[in-house]
Amino acid sequence: MILLAVLFLCFISSYSASVKGHTTGLSLNNDRLYKLTYSTEVFLDRGKGNLQDSVGYRISSNVDVALLWRSPDGDDNQLIQITMKDVNLENVNQQRGEKSIFKGKKSSQIIRKENLEAMQRPVLLHLIHGKIKEFYSYQNEPAAIENLKRGLASLFQMQLSSGTTNEVDISGDCKVTYQAHQDKVTKIKALDSCKIERAGFTTPHQVLGVTSKATSVTTYKIEDSFVVAVLSEEIRALRLNFLQSIAGKIVSRQKLELKTTEASVRLKPGKQVAAIIKAVDSKYTAIPIVGQVFQSKCKGCPSLSEHWQSIRKHLQPDNLSKAEAVRSFLAFIKHLRTAKKEEILQILKAENKEVLPQLVDAVTSAQTPDSLDAILDFLDFKSTESVILQERFLYACAFASHPDEELLRALISKFKGSFGSNDIRESVMIIIGALVRKLCQNQGCKLKGVIEAKKLILGGLEKAEKKEDIVMYLLALKNARLPEGIPLLLKYTETGEGPISHLAATTLQRYDVPFITDEVKKTMNRIYHQNRKIHEKTVRTTAAAIILKNNPSYMEVKNILLSIGELPKEMNKYMLSIVQDILRFETPASKMVRQVLKEMVAHNYDRFSKSGSSSAYTGYVERTSHSASTYSLDILYSGSGILRRSNLNIFQYIEKTPLHGIQVVIEAQGLEALIAATPDEGEENLDSYAGLSALLFDVQLRPVTFFNGYSDLMSKMLSASSDPMSVVKGLLLLIDHSQELQLQSGLKANMDVQGGLAIDITGAMEFSLWYRESKTRVKNRVSVLITGGITVDSSFVKAGLEIGAETEAGLEFISTVQFSQYPFLVCLQMDKEDVPYRQFETKYERLSTGRGYISRKRKESLIGGCEFPLHQENSDMCKVVFAPQPESSSSGWF
Repeated sequence: MILLAVLFLCFISSYSASVKGHTTGLSLNNDRLYKLTYSTEVFLDRGKGNLQDSVGYRISSNVDVALLWRSPDGDDNQLIQITMKDVNLENVNQQRGEKSIFKGKKSSQIIRKENLEAMQRPVLLHLIHGKIKEFYSYQNEPAAIENLKRGLASLFQMQLSSGTTNEVDISGDCKVTYQAHQDKVTKIKALDSCKIERAGFTTPHQVLGVTSKATSVTTYKIEDSFVVAVLSEEIRALRLNFLQSIAGKIVSRQKLELKTTEASVRLKPGKQVAAIIKAVDSKYTAIPIVGQVFQSKCKGCPSLSEHWQSIRKHLQPDNLSKAEAVRSFLAFIKHLRTAKKEEILQILKAENKEVLPQLVDAVTSAQTPDSLDAILDFLDFKSTESVILQERFLYACAFASHPDEELLRALISKFKGSFGSNDIRESVMIIIGALVRKLCQNQGCKLKGVIEAKKLILGGLEKAEKKEDIVMYLLALKNARLPEGIPLLLKYTETGEGPISHLAATTLQRYDVPFITDEVKKTMNRIYHQNRKIHEKTVRTTAAAIILKNNPSYMEVKNILLSIGELPKEMNKYMLSIVQDILRFETPASKMVRQVLKEMVAHNYDRFSKSGSSSAYTGYVERTSHSASTYSLDILYSGSGILRRSNLNIFQYIEKTPLHGIQVVIEAQGLEALIAATPDEGEENLDSYAGLSALLFDVQLRPVTFFNGYSDLMSKMLSASSDPMSVVKGLLLLIDHSQELQLQSGLKANMDVQGGLAIDITGAMEFSLWYRESKTRVKNRVSVLITGGITVDSSFVKAGLEIGAETEAGLEFISTVQFSQYPFLVCLQMDKEDVPYRQFETKYERLSTGRGYISRKRKESLIGGCEFPLHQENSDMCKVVFAPQPESSSSGWF
């Protein structure tokens, strides 16, 4: 045992002796000056990898590196001096030729004398075991210039052995992996792991979000413990998930190559590095090696007021159907994000009532503390004269791309105050629910404001006595989808009055599969089969939809199929259409339905030959390998032929992630007296009512009412028509991604994607007793613009890429019913107009002096309109025809 201990000690001492005097990182020879060439270059393109399509620039220089001091206690403790000389600028695209922005310009003219002097001042790097201990430079140098020197200095941080560790360099505190092979070392930096403070935000939803990738690989060729050559490549790529033509890539490269060595000054003696630095130059100070933020000054940029005056004509109500309105809206949001509260308030107070709603959309969508303070100061929720502005503010809050707790707290505070309009009070609570959902999706469920909002919704629903308050809190819960609210929803679904029971059921319908437990499905089965009480058809069919959507069991499916034939006439046809749609569209429940249909008792002619006009149909608007757009329409009639409910849905899928784009539900009840018909079972005492409820991009909006009560109904009857009612109208910011990046070369990059739309959804319900006809009409008009931008800035030269797509589209759904005879005649139409589709690309290079190069491309096409099938008897998919136009392009100086 003693012998083993002695051998172990001998091994440790011999190992220590073998590494003493050797370095674990780069090591410079005493009294030698290393002369190297260095370049950093950046390329911007759309990810196609074609140099001819790229914009960018190259900064090159000579570099002198010398060892100033080495600790007498070990070779791994060194102080080195790095000096850039003979700085030069050039295009990365050599084919630019006469159009080069650098042609005829000296580097000193472009960089400017003070910047060039700062760039060529030496920096000191204190290395211990190959890692940066401190970075020394002069105070008050321009941050952009210091970043370029940080990028060069960071290349000298490395280790000669394989392994994974954390390092701090210009990119931040990052996880790096080294792979050592003889005279070659490869360093792989996990850029996603880097901890660095940079501004940025994104839309968390996968469908509306972006996918970004970042890689960094640095290869060192080593000779005599020092670099002979270094090649570093960093790639940053971004693409929009549902429109992959909105994509861009940054390729940043650094090259360092040893040319020669020559004699240098002798090492400075001493034990403490601080004394050595003071002896070199007392003006040196330790600064972070991590890159610092800088902003380039905008020369000749308009003020906020000037910008608004230049675009307000595009935001007139008559121009909102054009893509130029959305372009102006998005551009103004960017400007608002840099504005102060006083500037914003001044514009709000000076604007007229026609354009003011669009201005409110933009100010709210800016989502900055100053813009929020300005709009809250401007709006008076106690006033009945500014209801439209209050509603536009609330809708913009509902669709906020990255809401924060302050916005939620502001709405909670407003809800506890007084209102001039009860509709606005309801809308505030409904939007509070939407914000709770968004904050929880972004890991904000434990925020104090979110907890307070949850208590407000659940407590309000539990204590509410008035029907209007119950509806308000149910709509808020429909947006928030709180798991804690499911017991309350079950209570209202099973025991509530007809409309409240139906609303509670449709709220449960929005919950994800994991929350639809066996207890929930038991309640839905009791409601559908009416085990305890009689329910309206709308409630029963919603209960069936919940069962069939959430992993139904064999017996649940069998009991639903066996019920067909025992239901009211139109409900029979409706449930049969639901089952057939499940089988045709191959939904998750289709496998279980097919198993049950093998039993003759469930699958026979008597059950599957039920007639009626109610229907359900799902189809594709568009389908690709990674995404799909679907539409569905289900219509339920009463036994007398009057519309009971129509439900139009449009979903967008990225792989398996859905986004509920649009839902428009028209409901009517208590209209049988118009044609002296007998109401269906359970619907004998319903008040006359018709209304429209809309859900837009996963946000439930406040429903609108066509008529409510017999007297209101008769006034509509006598007029024989009803004017369209606006469900939602405004400018919305849906896609909002901003990323500020610190490239390891020292350059600053920005990646931005914005998507907005002008939307106008109207609904109308028309009756004619003379012609015994009813008609419902839902019309959607949208203008959409999506832009993506990438810039790389050095403060004296900037390169950029902008890509975008825009369109204007219309979709109309019309349902006409003639109930002069039975079976009544039904006509369903869903038409899409011709859609112009435009794509554009702009690339540029610009000097801080104003000189620049720009290239533009534009491509247009026309997507032919079509009529979508709405029932199984006409199930051919709508054919979309593209009519491409010639591509146009231009390039030149500016």
